[in-house]
Amino acid sequence: MKALAFLLAAAAAALVLAATPMAAGRVPAIKYKDDKFGAILATPKKQALYFWTVEKRAGGKIRCTGSCARLWPPLYATGTVPKHVARIRGTFGSVRRPGGRRQVTFNGLAVYSYVHEGPEQVLCDNVNGWFVVRLR
Repeated sequence: MKALAFLLAAAAAALVLAATPMAAGRVPAIKYKDDKFGAILATPKKQALYFWTVEKRAGGKIRCTGSCARLWPPLYATGTVPKHVARIRGTFGSVRRPGGRRQVTFNGLAVYSYVHEGPEQVLCDNVNGWFVVRLR
């Protein structure tokens, strides 16, 4: 009886851990130190993340679609997005894009990478309303 109770408790704990976003390894972004911009938000592969002031002025409504989204690929949510990530001050979430996919948000703004940048590059800060996401 004790062995069965132990197995049931262990199975329940495993289900809780599997449902936890951090346990599943779904960290949407990391804090990366750039020589020019300081601490910035980046993909786990160290590609800088940006927000667009057009969407900021529109109250967070997605405006970057079509050809814009091909140049500025959205950071799509895979599974549950954790509200907080270790060592990053701010709040993560997601927003539904036109077409139905969910996009990662940071402090209420959708985040994007730039297609012509590689890891550890920041080429488009303050270009046509795009700004790299700086962290404190």
